[in-house]
Amino acid sequence: MLTVAQLPPGQLAARLAGAGLYLRTGAFVTRLQSTIPSVVRGVGLMYADYPLGPDDGYADFHLRMVRPANWRRWLRPQVQLLSDGLPPFKPLPLAQAYPMFEWGLNWCISSRAHSYLVLHAAVVEKHGRAVILPAPPGSGKSTLCAALVHHGWRLLSDELTMVRLDDGRIDPMPRPISLKNGSIALMRSALPTAQFSPPVHDTSKGTVAHLRAPADSVARLAEPARPAWIVFPRYEAGAAAELHPVAKARAHMRTAENAFNYSLLGARGFDAMADLVERSDCYDFCYSNLGDALAMFDQLVPPP
Repeated sequence: MLTVAQLPPGQLAARLAGAGLYLRTGAFVTRLQSTIPSVVRGVGLMYADYPLGPDDGYADFHLRMVRPANWRRWLRPQVQLLSDGLPPFKPLPLAQAYPMFEWGLNWCISSRAHSYLVLHAAVVEKHGRAVILPAPPGSGKSTLCAALVHHGWRLLSDELTMVRLDDGRIDPMPRPISLKNGSIALMRSALPTAQFSPPVHDTSKGTVAHLRAPADSVARLAEPARPAWIVFPRYEAGAAAELHPVAKARAHMRTAENAFNYSLLGARGFDAMADLVERSDCYDFCYSNLGDALAMFDQLVPPP
């Protein structure tokens, strides 16, 4: 199957400017159209290893990134995301075009993929067993996720854990990892050969950049994993790396607080969450040093 990196020179920009690029990122295909240079460059860099769907194929989401045709186009350039031709969000400064695509795709999946229980959580896998990392912004979730997937773990997702309603397994969604503020420099130093998107400043999240998903994780985007642990991470300066057990009932409620569609799914959501928690060992995890955190996670998974 053709990947983004295998497109002939000039074809990426041509497809994005024309009928669109059909990008497969797991269970979903996104048709993306844009002539904005930063979006073209960002997709080429961050999605180089991803397979493409046929040009006349089916897409779950249809996204366009455009510049609004108003006076701001010249004085204060902006970018607008269109989903199925409609703008779900207000325009943002043009410099934020690529992050807006990533945020917009997150919104599409989290607001429409109701054949899954969708959690706001990173999820990584080793030996077929997944660790789910539900956490609010600022907890160090993405930094920990980035370190883990460059330390022998497979990336299933940085932002969206997709739990199947029928069998409780987790479908991969291995897209670029979103890093913010101080974690960008930290991970650049820790991962000198990794691919990062250019930092974008002054967003609603501060400075943001994306880390390309490992090629092996992308190659295995059709391989689900079974949940084994739910770990609630929290970065705390100077803290030792420690795991503390969490009671199942408490873990259920805390994970539900990080779900996008738990209430919408009703009884199916409750049953899926209860099954997920029952299958998993649940912990609070506090850390400050990434090396200590990686060693602690290695202890979770004995060699096969």
